[in-house]
Amino acid sequence: MSKMIVVCGSPESGKTTASLKLAQELYDQKKGSVIFLSPDMRVPSLAYIFPHSKASDLYSIGKALDKTDIYHEDVLKQLVPVKTMRNFGFYGYTTGENKYSYPRPTEDKIAALFHVMKEIADYMVVDCVSDMDDLISRMAINRADNVIQMITPDLKSIVYYASQAEMFENIEERSFKVLCVCDRDIYLPIEEVKSHFKNVSYILPYSRPLKQQTITGTLSERLADSKYQKKVAAIAKRVI
Repeated sequence: MSKMIVVCGSPESGKTTASLKLAQELYDQKKGSVIFLSPDMRVPSLAYIFPHSKASDLYSIGKALDKTDIYHEDVLKQLVPVKTMRNFGFYGYTTGENKYSYPRPTEDKIAALFHVMKEIADYMVVDCVSDMDDLISRMAINRADNVIQMITPDLKSIVYYASQAEMFENIEERSFKVLCVCDRDIYLPIEEVKSHFKNVSYILPYSRPLKQQTITGTLSERLADSKYQKKVAAIAKRVI
């Protein structure tokens, strides 16, 4: 049976990199079909995950949502594949697209999209937008089998979850928290933040190779960092 795993959290909490590496790990562990979906229209993920690809090789999930009815073939046409990973694909928006590019999708359209995606793939990993006004992200959180809440060791993350408390209280039994160390400052209040949230399940360490992938536009490639990957593998086992 197909599963939907959602990764959400405050801005700059490492959601996209963590969800992408989780999707790759799920593919490696299960050897099944995996879809990575990023509904962010402010900073379209396909633009920086595949910065070296031709524009003609990148497709937009907005075109599938713009259809009157959503069928398998419409969704499959917008899948961005990875040559080295069979049955692994990306859905998102491309360079130049924004919230004015397409009509705002309705709940029934998004529900139909999720239904088709879950029929296509064994695992669907959704990289949610921090703004809960995004309907795709909000519906994904409400329908997910597992919700991974990314937090960072700073006040911004604490304030974000305080402001979204009602949303996350409703999915507490399906969620767990992952603390992401996104930089290497001399002092980061990791223990203090863990104590504040009380139930942090995993800590993703700072990864220089991951930072390098972000800078060079190679996030779609496997990560050569055993320490980071070990933590991602543990998260993958939990959601399988």
